[in-house]
Amino acid sequence: MKPVRLPAAATLALPRWALLALGMLYILPGLIGRDLWKEDAGSFGIMWTMARGGLDDWLYPNVAGLANAEEGPLAFWLGALCIKLFGWILGDVLAARVSTICIFVTGAMSLWYTAFHLGRRAEAQPLRLAFGGQPEPDDYGRTLGDTAVLIYLGCLGLLLQSHLTLAPTLQGALLAYFLYRAVRYVEHTSTRNAVLVGLSLGALTLTRGFLAPLALVVALFACTRYLKLPVAATLRHLAIALGVAFGLTLVWILPALLAQPYGMSPVSDWLAWNSQQLGLPSLVSLKAFFRIGIWFFWPAWPFALWAVWAWRRQRKLLHIVLPVFFFATLAALQLCDPAPENGDFLKMLPPLALMAAFGLPTMKRGAINAIDWFSVMVLTILGAFVWLFWVAKLTGWPAQLAKNALKLVPGFKPEVGIVAFVVATAASIGWIMLVQWRLSRQPSVLWRAVVLSSGGLILLWVLLMTLFLPDLNYSKSYAGVAQQIAARLPADSGADGSGSGCIDTNITPAQRASLAFYGRLPFKTLAGGECDYVLLRDSVKTRDDREMMRKYGVRNPAALWEGRRASDRDERFRLFRRDR
Repeated sequence: MKPVRLPAAATLALPRWALLALGMLYILPGLIGRDLWKEDAGSFGIMWTMARGGLDDWLYPNVAGLANAEEGPLAFWLGALCIKLFGWILGDVLAARVSTICIFVTGAMSLWYTAFHLGRRAEAQPLRLAFGGQPEPDDYGRTLGDTAVLIYLGCLGLLLQSHLTLAPTLQGALLAYFLYRAVRYVEHTSTRNAVLVGLSLGALTLTRGFLAPLALVVALFACTRYLKLPVAATLRHLAIALGVAFGLTLVWILPALLAQPYGMSPVSDWLAWNSQQLGLPSLVSLKAFFRIGIWFFWPAWPFALWAVWAWRRQRKLLHIVLPVFFFATLAALQLCDPAPENGDFLKMLPPLALMAAFGLPTMKRGAINAIDWFSVMVLTILGAFVWLFWVAKLTGWPAQLAKNALKLVPGFKPEVGIVAFVVATAASIGWIMLVQWRLSRQPSVLWRAVVLSSGGLILLWVLLMTLFLPDLNYSKSYAGVAQQIAARLPADSGADGSGSGCIDTNITPAQRASLAFYGRLPFKTLAGGECDYVLLRDSVKTRDDREMMRKYGVRNPAALWEGRRASDRDERFRLFRRDR
């Protein structure tokens, strides 16, 4: 017997304007007004270098002359294209983040349509009620689409990663699109759908390598075998999909091999990076998977586990089989990664959110009410604390909170931003109205269990990205350091990094991108050559740096400039001129 019993009143769709408003309120804060931070400055540096450079930079991704071709170029192409199109009106940083908005919308819409199509299938429908009144298939599908997106927005991992201009962010959105294409292929096993599956696989390959796409092909084939689809037709279609994916990948590989940008080929670096992403599973990778996954996938994973349990007696259910197969395959791939990063978990979030959406209708009313009350109490208290910390840093009361709020940003002078205050206030009022609607009307709609958790998480994000954005920019930005270095360089230094007036350095890609953008510093390019200047980064605790100075050819220990960010008491930058 099916575990779902719902009246039609429970499947009223969330108004489109409300879902759109939640999505924009989710993605825009953290993009507008944010300086370059180390979390994604390196990726922006690649996009900015492409946008202001030539064909070699588009074929060989690099951060102001520092090679960075390991992942693939697609995410950086999108950001560079947005800089070209919108940089003149939005500024280069915000223009690059237009691609982030498009990526977020692509992922959310793909997940919605995937849940919608799966929810309309006969095996996913609720039990027919004795006197009628059960929901129509399309209404149930729309409700599940809304629920899947709300769960997706409520996940902590997506919140922290979706605002960064990174390749893993695009990979996660493309994985959601691949899910949609896979569902459409299983529903209609046609050559057209196989080609579209191949296009999504090719885009994934150009974004983060070929390991995940190959794993997805294996998972899709296993899924079709479990569902007893014809073997010959499936193999033929998967071969077509792989051929299309390989053809799309050649759009970058062939020109890169033929043109040899900067006299080198980025393809070898890309292939080497791909091979390094696969190793034997270990206890360390298993611990990392659960340590990161528990908070990254919250609150989707409890709903997803419940979905598998609730539907366990049913067989050949596409809405359970497909996401389970894909999640299990991607999880196995993640366990084989010798050095997993937080962003790598994004690709597992869409199938998990999809499973969670089909688990929610099977939950008891008491469990749903408990989730509501937990969301209301915890998120309201956290929101009140954010406001209290903001008041404390401005007024000095309460004293202990003011001390805690300001000790991480020494030298920072807080001020009231009128626009930020208005946005934060409006978001807080909206949260109060949402809670009042939930508690006074006691709606029976299915998505009521997740709209509060998603809305509360969005509230906290909006408060942090408005009330505390100046503090975070002050703490994380290298704009001040870049301007100080630029002021000490002579006016005739090589502005394009090709002359002897360029700068050789040991700083990280994120720092290189920030300093190149904010200070227009002429770093050494991939073309090579000798530079007159050296910028070294180390710690103020360093007792003996002679080896580092010898490596970079610094003979005169007297620095032209020395400085650091005011918020960082350990990191140190020093600018030297090479003696010839």
